[in-house]
Amino acid sequence: MSTTSANASPHDPDEPLPGAESLPAHEGRGAEVAGLLREALRKAEYTADGLLDLLGAPAYAALARGETVPALRATRVAGPVATLVRLFLLQRAVTRAALVAVLGEELVAAAAECGWLREDGGGELRATVDVRPYGGPEDEDWYVVSDLGCAVGGAGGIGKRAEGVVLGVGGASTTLAGLTVRTPVGSVLDLGTGSGIQALHASPHAARLTATDLNPRALVFAALTLALSGAEPARLLAGSLFEPVGMETFDLVLSNPPFVISPDARLTYRDGGREGDGLCRELVSSAGERLNEGGYAQFLANWEHVDGETWTERVRDWVPAGCDAWIVQREVQDVTQYAELWLRDAGDHKEGSAEYTRRYEEWLDSFAARGTTAIGFGWITLRRTTAAEPSVTIEEWPHPVEQPLGPEVRAHFARLDYLRTHDDAALLADHFRLAAEVVQEQIGQPGAENPEYVVLRQHRGMRRATRVDTIGAGFAGVCDGTLSAGAILDAIAQLVEEDPVLLRDRTPAQIRLLVEQGFLYPVGLSGTGEAGEEEQPGVR
Repeated sequence: MSTTSANASPHDPDEPLPGAESLPAHEGRGAEVAGLLREALRKAEYTADGLLDLLGAPAYAALARGETVPALRATRVAGPVATLVRLFLLQRAVTRAALVAVLGEELVAAAAECGWLREDGGGELRATVDVRPYGGPEDEDWYVVSDLGCAVGGAGGIGKRAEGVVLGVGGASTTLAGLTVRTPVGSVLDLGTGSGIQALHASPHAARLTATDLNPRALVFAALTLALSGAEPARLLAGSLFEPVGMETFDLVLSNPPFVISPDARLTYRDGGREGDGLCRELVSSAGERLNEGGYAQFLANWEHVDGETWTERVRDWVPAGCDAWIVQREVQDVTQYAELWLRDAGDHKEGSAEYTRRYEEWLDSFAARGTTAIGFGWITLRRTTAAEPSVTIEEWPHPVEQPLGPEVRAHFARLDYLRTHDDAALLADHFRLAAEVVQEQIGQPGAENPEYVVLRQHRGMRRATRVDTIGAGFAGVCDGTLSAGAILDAIAQLVEEDPVLLRDRTPAQIRLLVEQGFLYPVGLSGTGEAGEEEQPGVR
């Protein structure tokens, strides 16, 4: 039996976005219906795993590229998951009879009453919002609610550039979710919540959850995402950056902000509305005083590479007083690549050559006026500290990393605390263990008796590689926590017939580097990600 009309088509991209008051209800009766709808969706196996099983990997991946044809083909066969995919992901009308067969008459009526569904004529129904299954930690079935079309291909999927559009899950969202430190905390602030992805991830480990957004529609979508995912409601506040919370402090502040450095602020979901990288600078520099002691602030950001200034100097100036910082640049694009990326994102390449050229010129003129030659993409983590000299680590690392990376972020700061409280004598008296899945590579000419140098390489976390001498390699290789660092160096000195005093003098710098980068762990140091410590919740 067919579940959709032969000529069913997606939503009209020129149709105005519904106001916040016209979105599905999420309070009172709306919350009750959301709970019932959640259970019905799970029972029908409309989940992340169920979606993948139905579509197959190629069609599933095509959705992220905004391509729906493979998914439409996969949902031609009638069935509960196929009906729900066509309704909530592909914006197709489905027959009322087909939906009643999945959800039941009472729930279909209640969902329509609360605004999840609308009549489309001819006995058919349409969804008013996108509902995308999303795999949470510990096999939790979550759902992300966004504007129609945004669950498929992001902004490109919606087919329009309407102000106030609320996107679903994207690569940036999952990157930040994977970076976040997931220890239980008293309070979390999700700043610029959008459809509530970060708030949803924080809900299992936050006693109090606050989500803010400049866009009132986004707050409704965040509430719907939490309700449909079975999470506790968050405190939802409207306003820009930290304005809604004043000087309130938190244990964890998260933001995937509108970081795009554009010549105007047409699109709330991505454009910062400040000159250049001013929004990211303001966000980072204001975060320190909103953190409780030991609290983290974690952001995705863009920053400009400007003539006459290194990018590292630029972002270092953003770091607020009283905070350790770890800033990682993951990618760099020249201004032409960057402009083209975001012109395509907004659909401007479809406007016709003259209009596209005009907008492209606007972008390049804006960059030229500030002396901007390139844009860096990356992440910034701050941690509130009482240390007399906070540590600021700024690095470029474009290579693949292991996600989720949250445990490594926490371990990075734990190692910094250790190193700044241990001088060389204390370092040599301590015991260390080689991190899991570290391998050694010997580099040299084929057939040579001895390597020219040795590389230690991680297969976990940041997946770093660092060059060491033979003493450093030998030291790391025997670090199993049994002997102190000094005792190991004394034994190595005897083997290589070197003065142990000289070896003790010159090796601590290398040990510090190996500890800082996570190749070695001090025995008994908590928060370092060693075997036996808590695991980071994953994302399916």
